[in-house]
Amino acid sequence: MRQMKKLLALLVSLTVLSGCSLPGLSSSSSDGIAITSMTTTESQIVSHMSRLMIEHYSDGEIEPTMINNLGSSTIQHNALLSGDAQVSGVRYTGTELTGVLDKDPESDPDIALEQTQKAFDEDFDMKFYDSYGFDNTYAFMVTSETAEEYDLETTSDLAAYTDEFAVGVDTSWFNRPGDGYPAFQEAYGFEFDNIRAMQISLVYEALNTGSLDLALGYTTDGRIPAYDLVVLEDDLQFFPPYDASPFATHEIIAEYPEIDDALSRLVGTVSTETMQNLNYRSDEEGIEPALVAEEFLEEHNYFEEEGE
Repeated sequence: MRQMKKLLALLVSLTVLSGCSLPGLSSSSSDGIAITSMTTTESQIVSHMSRLMIEHYSDGEIEPTMINNLGSSTIQHNALLSGDAQVSGVRYTGTELTGVLDKDPESDPDIALEQTQKAFDEDFDMKFYDSYGFDNTYAFMVTSETAEEYDLETTSDLAAYTDEFAVGVDTSWFNRPGDGYPAFQEAYGFEFDNIRAMQISLVYEALNTGSLDLALGYTTDGRIPAYDLVVLEDDLQFFPPYDASPFATHEIIAEYPEIDDALSRLVGTVSTETMQNLNYRSDEEGIEPALVAEEFLEEHNYFEEEGE
């Protein structure tokens, strides 16, 4: 089974590298170092931050390859296990605990981070860094008009409208154990009659245009304030914290200490509001994630010795 997972990671990596590399990036690296990112705008922006910081603080001697558009955290993890990649631009505590590590959800952010770091260090010889500074959790959301019409404030309020609302949720969340839809039904005691799994990037526009009445989205998405969406309180605290962190193998940071230095400089410096704004620039203004990342780092002096 492990060999099959390695093969899948390799095939996905090669497919993405051959067809989805961004303009301005080399298709190979003399150092053989690769950074993974997922399909979300946020993952790609932050992964490019990691790439640019590594390039800068290695004086250009390390030029990592980008492996973009991986479909899940598990595929990212398999890419690092197989040696096809050595760094992940961003990994999330809640996703890793319940998915890759197969542990119970943990509601306390500090405990969740500690458990995640300990498990990756001991079981996989990998480093899960402290958080960038933002928590990108799942949340159900509606338009402000829907919230007012149905008097919606909490997720529990949705129980009265399970047969009425058209609901869109993240494809990867729909069947995921631990913090996915099956566990949600058990925790909240209801299920939706009209629910569809879809690419997460599509749910916000579908809400805005009225194609959906309710969507599960990411709290750092810049379209929440742009579309005046209302985030419903997770009143039963079902969703675990999803603090976002850089990630790398101990082997690669032992060989290249400048990678550790570069990634550490990003820790604790990106707030939730900042990440919302960066996501908005790419999703709504059409700016490439690589350019969004570069402009942010330059504007905030990350390429100076002290940084911001």
